Amino acid sequence: MADENIADAWKEAEKLLNKGKTVGALDLLRDVDPEGKEATTLRIAGQATYMQASKSGSHAEYRKAAKLLRDAVKMNPRDKQSNALNNQILNEMQDKRISVTVFPRLSNEGVPTPAGLFAVTAGLLLILAALQFAQSDDEFEDGEAVMRVTWTDSDGVLHDEMITIALHRAEAPLHVENFMLLAEEGKYDSVIFHRVIEGFMIQGGDFEYNTGSGGYTAKWYGYCNGKTTNNDGVEYTRDTCQINQWSLPGEHENGLKHKPGALAAAHAGLNTDGSQFYIVPTGSEPTWLDWEEGKDCSSSSCHTVYGTVTDGLQHIDAIAGVDTGQNDKPVNDVTIKSIEITDDGVKDSTPWYQFW
Repeated sequence: MADENIADAWKEAEKLLNKGKTVGALDLLRDVDPEGKEATTLRIAGQATYMQASKSGSHAEYRKAAKLLRDAVKMNPRDKQSNALNNQILNEMQDKRISVTVFPRLSNEGVPTPAGLFAVTAGLLLILAALQFAQSDDEFEDGEAVMRVTWTDSDGVLHDEMITIALHRAEAPLHVENFMLLAEEGKYDSVIFHRVIEGFMIQGGDFEYNTGSGGYTAKWYGYCNGKTTNNDGVEYTRDTCQINQWSLPGEHENGLKHKPGALAAAHAGLNTDGSQFYIVPTGSEPTWLDWEEGKDCSSSSCHTVYGTVTDGLQHIDAIAGVDTGQNDKPVNDVTIKSIEITDDGVKDSTPWYQFW
């Protein structure tokens, strides 16, 4: 049984929630039960976070709320309020196409999903990869973006769909930061996928011309169209390099490969990565774009993979099959209406049990 002080705090926190004061309720709960040892604490904290998520639309807050409510149910399965809220938020997340995690589900009620079966098969390889990249920046983890795309198919049917992408910030911090900054600035809004090749990839992100000949980074990363110095050997600065020449250094040695669903940087040569990107559809695996030990990326193409589609890959596949014309441009525009960053991938320094 919880002591009287905690019980009184719960009542006060619920009063605050009834007034819409979620921050005050959470602060009160942290004071009386900082480690979240009581199921009721987790339930009320989950409800408060759920209310915040409903207002902000943040996928990250929805996931926090769902975890709190799930943990509350585990601690006290007989709590009807926790069960009701848990079911409610899961239904709402399903309706909003918000995945419970940024990774595909590996099992469903104990039965392995296709992703789960693949994970089992690839387990040893993943362990080896984890060891190889154990030195990734501890400040980062996967972020997330939700891309809204519209297009008209060959039957004249208009599609308006959402695609969720995990952004691998620990493995490609510069590319993910750049993508996030461009998205938050609205640079990708109303930009088309200007190049679509079925069985290969769909490419977009040229916010300058929508042709594949433009686009640049959101900020200065030290590279001017792939170079750090001019012809006289003088180092470029943000002031001496035209903004439309700003580019990113490649991060292609991060071990991420071109698999179906991969999000990667398009470029015109080594270290010329800018705003353009492409996504690999199902059935395509352009391994010739991957970096391998000993590969000379100054003469052979090496592209940085920095994201993975976690929900909506079927829409990427559908876009890959649209009718195209000259220069592989879709006959009917495939348009990015918006890209919303729902998780920045920056780790919270707060202990896991106090994240709420």
